Formats: sequence, C-alpha cells, structure tokens
Amino acid sequence: IYRTMSKTIDYFISHGSPWTYLGSVRFHEIAKKAGATINYRPASFHKIFAVSGGLPLGKRAPQRRRYRMAELARWRDHLGVPLTLEPKFFPAADQAGSQMVVAADLQGLDTGALSNAILRAIWAEERNIADDDTLIAIANEQGMDGAALLDASKAPEIAATYEAYTQEAIDRHVFGAPTYIVNGEIFWGQDRLDFLERALALHA
Repeated sequence: IYRTMSKTIDYFISHGSPWTYLGSVRFHEIAKKAGATINYRPASFHKIFAVSGGLPLGKRAPQRRRYRMAELARWRDHLGVPLTLEPKFFPAADQAGSQMVVAADLQGLDTGALSNAILRAIWAEERNIADDDTLIAIANEQGMDGAALLDASKAPEIAATYEAYTQEAIDRHVFGAPTYIVNGEIFWGQDRLDFLERALALHA
C-alpha cells in the first residue's frame, strides 16, 4: 500500500484546452485506480508555446485547424463525452480559473472536481470561464465557497505559484496540454492515457 501511494503524476494543464477536457475524467479514473497522487500544475501555455515552437490556434495553418476540428469530433464520439466544437466563449482567458484551481489545491479542496467543472463549463456548457461570477458559480456547484475561493485566488502568492508552475513546465520540457509526467517520463495528450496507465502499473 505504501509503495502504491507513493506514485505521483505531475499534471500540466490548460483550462482552455479541449484535449485536457476530453481526457480529464478518464485521467482521474486512471489515477484513482492506480492509487496515484496528482500534482496539479495549471500553467500558461501561451508562454510555453512561445519557447517550445507551438502556435496559438489563430496562428496555425488552415489545414491544421481543419484537422484539429476533425480530431475533436472523432474523439468526442469515440469517448462519448459531450463537447461543443466551437463554444461560445472560446478562446477564453483561463488564468483566473487556473488560479482558482491553484488556490483550491493549496487549501486541500477537491482540486480535480473543480478543474473538471471548469473544463466542462467551457467545452460542454458554453459558459464564460473568464467571468468572475461564472467561476464563483462553478465553485459553488462543487460545494465550495466560490466567492471566498475566487478572492483567495487573486492573492499575489497564487499568481506567483501559477507563474512558477509555468516555469516548471518549461524547465521540464512540457510543450502541450495536457501533459502527464510519471517518474520523469513525459506523456503528452489525452490520446496517450493508455501509455500512462501502463507506466503506473509498472510502478505498482
């Protein structure tokens, strides 16, 4: 049991990423089954892209954007996960929501539930995750004190932690969301969850 509980997954995410959303519930199920601890690392992928050769969606070539839409539809249908391909509030600034997740994590709240709810809000419910009142409502729906949590998330130390996670991602060669790291091994993308699950089994 002690060996199992020592397993950790560093989870680098963007709350504006449909791929993070598509993998979020399955990832948490895999981690729970493996008895692994999740280290939540919301990060600024705009800054990560800038140093890793990535491009924000609006600057990508048309053929890449078309293929992205086809793949999103394929994965949505394959997983049976509700997904709006072109949500009303996308692209949305996700730093406020990410800092709320950081604050929740530091307070020992159910970080996974809040993170998944924020992802679901933009990709399935067409809610504006850049809006404070929406974030408060999302946290309240998870049984948290949304107003207090949002207030806590605006503290300078929370912003500093978010920036530190972004720098950690860069230092550890993360370049896309979601990224899962186990024992130094990087798994990029929700379509690599099978490999992540196998890696966790090897470390059981």
